Amino acid sequence: MPTVRGHHHLAIQVKDLRAAERFYVEALGLPVVRRWPREDGPGERSVWLGVGAGEEFLALEACDAERPPAPFRDPHGGLHLLALRIDVADRPDWEKKLEKLGVEIVHRTRWTLYLRDPEGNRIGLSHYPHEP
Repeated sequence: MPTVRGHHHLAIQVKDLRAAERFYVEALGLPVVRRWPREDGPGERSVWLGVGAGEEFLALEACDAERPPAPFRDPHGGLHLLALRIDVADRPDWEKKLEKLGVEIVHRTRWTLYLRDPEGNRIGLSHYPHEP
């Protein structure tokens, strides 16, 4: 039976990625652990910040009202995603369980299954950095 293994990460969409990064790094002392480039041009789409001694992190995700929303991004700032940690070996069982319950997986990456709760909030089931 697949089980949630803990909090994986929290993602916040921000209009000014540099300013948000400065705040979380300088004011709160969170270290940058990873940077992700934009897929569609120059610049960064995301900065990941460490929060504690484990693998958990805070993802600052750039958002831009002029860009159309992607399957797992909205065109506005604010809370973006609650990601829960799962074991990579349990991913197929999660997919079967969600299908059986009629819960749509709205997007997949190689590390994460994305779904929405009844209120429309994004939920991720993630095993990053463990490969499937």
